[in-house]
Amino acid sequence: MSEPQIVWLRRDLRLADQAAFTAASQAGPVIPVYILDDETPGDRRMGGASRWWLHHALEALQADLARHHSQLVIRRGDVVEELCRLAEETGAKAVHALRHYEPWWRRAQGKLKERLSLQLHDGNYLLPPGAVTTGSGSPYKIFTPFKNAMFEAIDGFDILPEPSLSSPDTWPGSLSLEDLDLLPTKPDWAGDMRDYWSGLHGTAAAMDRFDAFLDVIADYSDDRNLPAEDATSRLSPHLHFGEVSPRMLWDRIGSRPGGGARMFKAELVWRDYAQNLICEFPGYTQEPYRDGYDESFWRNPNRGHRIQEELEAWQRGRTGYPIVDAGMRQLWATGWMHNRVRMIAASFLVKHLLIDWRHGEHWFWDTLVDADYASNGTNWQWVSGTGVDSNMFVRIMAPLSQSEKFHAGDYIRTWVPELAELDDPYVHDPEAHGCKPSAYPAKLIGHKEARERALETYRASKE
Repeated sequence: MSEPQIVWLRRDLRLADQAAFTAASQAGPVIPVYILDDETPGDRRMGGASRWWLHHALEALQADLARHHSQLVIRRGDVVEELCRLAEETGAKAVHALRHYEPWWRRAQGKLKERLSLQLHDGNYLLPPGAVTTGSGSPYKIFTPFKNAMFEAIDGFDILPEPSLSSPDTWPGSLSLEDLDLLPTKPDWAGDMRDYWSGLHGTAAAMDRFDAFLDVIADYSDDRNLPAEDATSRLSPHLHFGEVSPRMLWDRIGSRPGGGARMFKAELVWRDYAQNLICEFPGYTQEPYRDGYDESFWRNPNRGHRIQEELEAWQRGRTGYPIVDAGMRQLWATGWMHNRVRMIAASFLVKHLLIDWRHGEHWFWDTLVDADYASNGTNWQWVSGTGVDSNMFVRIMAPLSQSEKFHAGDYIRTWVPELAELDDPYVHDPEAHGCKPSAYPAKLIGHKEARERALETYRASKE
């Protein structure tokens, strides 16, 4: 029998359209392995919500592997050392993996190549970073021309089917999934998450969800901005953990006409754009691209008790702005937040409260089930006006008018129960209408006052 082939899994937890599995299966018996490494990422250790999702994604993958009479080897520790140990135990000479571009994974891939035959494959994104460039051959910095170039470069995909997997003569030792302690127990704070995501883990469930979304994709361009409607795909955690590939979704959309299909494809392209940025700027999630936004620009929670209290009020959905609070409470309960509300809530932190965007980025990292190094940092830098391609800082989103414009009344009533009895338009701004329930907090700061303070801070920074 040929030598066993190790498939090293990270955020690519699927069998279909997974080039590492395909290549390994053609070379010999396959040993799939997932190693929980909390040291290599440094301060980018997965947050609690991501770990909860990971448990269920691995559980679904185990079931998929069992269909092929295979199994998942689970280890814990430094990935390079564990993979080398596993190769020695099994006699495997090659490790197959999909390329990952986060700085810590790039370093680990480099170290592993020095010790084993590491065969890296593409597949986490539509196209590999650097596949499309400007006319001069340099990376794109602005999203719109990047998007246009991507649409021109993509001429459909050949989706890889699930491969047939053969097993080694003997399986190496493995931890159980429960040994990884990915689920919260003391306390168990994931009850709402279990309810919200019930039955929505693994490749089959994700594709079923996407097929249902395709029935309404024609209206996606408009309805995606309505938080009270179930008009988004909610595929972001599945994409992040690689339960589906973006190529699979692109292929399933096919040539459907209309702006909705193209808009969703553009959202997939945004993931590629963010990944290209961190390849060019590895520290992008913590280092502002534009000058003039150093620590002196922001109100730092470390400098004052009141600022820390405001940060905590934002985190817990107690700002006095119903649309912001609804989003932050949805995040806390489910590990996910509607995209339009993510922008409103992020803008509120950065511009109304003038708190450094990195505090928000870290909070999202810990509380989002789809917390993605590239996308999270790129989104926050876009909102804060500090990024390569970003919204101008002086364009200050008005959360109260946004709430009315996008008909968020039912969304607010769902996530802010203190306001459940208020009708439109009162629910959007109960304080201004004189009907704020006593249990609901007053605004941390008025919109006009916050806007003027933000603009003055910006003007002062330019002097």
